[in-house]
Amino acid sequence: MTGDAMVEDGGRPAIASPVVVTGSGALRGTDDGRVAVWRGVRYAQPPVGDRRWRAPVPAVAPDGVVDATRFGHAAPQPVNTVIPLGDGVTADEDCLFLNVWRPSRAAARPRPVMVWVHGGAYTFGAASQSVYDGTALAEAGDAVIVTVNYRLGALGFLDLGAERDGEADTNVALRDVLLALSWVRDNIAGFGGDPEHVTVFGESAGGGLVTALLATPSAAGLFQRAIVQSSPATSMYGRRRAAAVTARFAEAAGVAASDLAALRALSPEAVVAAASAVYEEVPREHPGTLAFAPVVDGDLLPEHPIAVLSSGRGHPVPLVIGTNRDEATMFRFMKSALLPIDAASIERMFQAMREESPHVVAPDRERVLSAYRGLRRGVVGLGIARDIAFRMPTVWLAAGHGAVAPTWLYRFDHSTPLLRLAGIGAAHAAEVPYAWGTVAEAPRAIYRLGGRRSAERVSRRMVERWAAFANGGAPGEDWPPYRAPERQTLVIDSEDRVVADLDGPLRAGWGDSVLSFS
Repeated sequence: MTGDAMVEDGGRPAIASPVVVTGSGALRGTDDGRVAVWRGVRYAQPPVGDRRWRAPVPAVAPDGVVDATRFGHAAPQPVNTVIPLGDGVTADEDCLFLNVWRPSRAAARPRPVMVWVHGGAYTFGAASQSVYDGTALAEAGDAVIVTVNYRLGALGFLDLGAERDGEADTNVALRDVLLALSWVRDNIAGFGGDPEHVTVFGESAGGGLVTALLATPSAAGLFQRAIVQSSPATSMYGRRRAAAVTARFAEAAGVAASDLAALRALSPEAVVAAASAVYEEVPREHPGTLAFAPVVDGDLLPEHPIAVLSSGRGHPVPLVIGTNRDEATMFRFMKSALLPIDAASIERMFQAMREESPHVVAPDRERVLSAYRGLRRGVVGLGIARDIAFRMPTVWLAAGHGAVAPTWLYRFDHSTPLLRLAGIGAAHAAEVPYAWGTVAEAPRAIYRLGGRRSAERVSRRMVERWAAFANGGAPGEDWPPYRAPERQTLVIDSEDRVVADLDGPLRAGWGDSVLSFS
């Protein structure tokens, strides 16, 4: 049910204030004539107090009309000036909000829905970031766009579910996203969206969560299509590794890991501080691993998603999946330990994989290096880090999932002249503003040597592809599905092109056996 009112705002032209009645209450948004937007929609009750580290509880509709014109709180997280949360947005443990965009123009039928899960190493980010403004995507795709907050870091991924007799739950961040998708199913029709025509998409950690959803039994039916951008698909771990992270966190917080009441009594600031220490320590001591990520708990997430999906046992929904050409460069530029780039760290990572998975035939070192023949010595580490963290898991996943559902594989190669000159290129997350149609909001500095018009053209094509896919078709008539033996892959650049078996040399070097930590 939707109604509209007209309001004056400080002498500016009147705008519509559409009201939609949902399970979260009657929500008043804004409509500027291009898109109607509802911000800060509560989909779950505040996950605070005894609800910390528990599965989210659906929101209760309040009396009266709720103002939905401002973004809700972001999840507590370390301060990061590189990732602004949005104008006026603050962090708070009461963070389970979502946002909805829809075109202002009337529609002859319910619109397809696209639900975004943001990235940020499972520790940073928010649905309110300006790069995720849904205006362009909603208009180009004639779609309803939803962006979702979920709990981050220790508050979202700390494994306190083991032997707690129901007092804590595993994978609460993944459960947050599941509840948000349930909210979409139950309420999106009121916004003109089609609850049986939902595409879930995400990048980096968000892509990892979408990967997990594809292997989560209880996610069946909540979405009908998926887009996975730069997923760290193998960076999810079992209960043993999760328990070690929990012990580290408790020690950093000065609380016994067994004392759930004391853990819940910690301030959000204390939780973030302890989690930040663990976030930095774990990849330095154990290269190639993250402190916080979805846990293969044998319950909500019964098996490792990469094992499920590479063997063709995931939810059989059409999938677009890919990575960027230069995924690792930004990690080196920021001196981040999240990716092992130097030779010693890479060797330690491979040794740990061999010890943890003796049943998997690890690729021969020389065979792997042969895939990088001709590259400068300093670039080889970047290539190996990129491929073990992102590209090869994506290729393994695409090959398996393509056997059960149409699957399209891409590689994003585009970058501006300045970024190429700086050795950054098409780095991790570089494709995000292109897919959202928000490249005009990028810092002016990256266009200092030109490239803005080319970026805008690439962005228009990418938005059109994502929108066509969400509308039930292929992501472009020129892009064939990925299947053997051709293994056609779209290279997204100033001029898009389809390449047969683009990753052939990498597959020859790495092999087809999935490598991951347990």
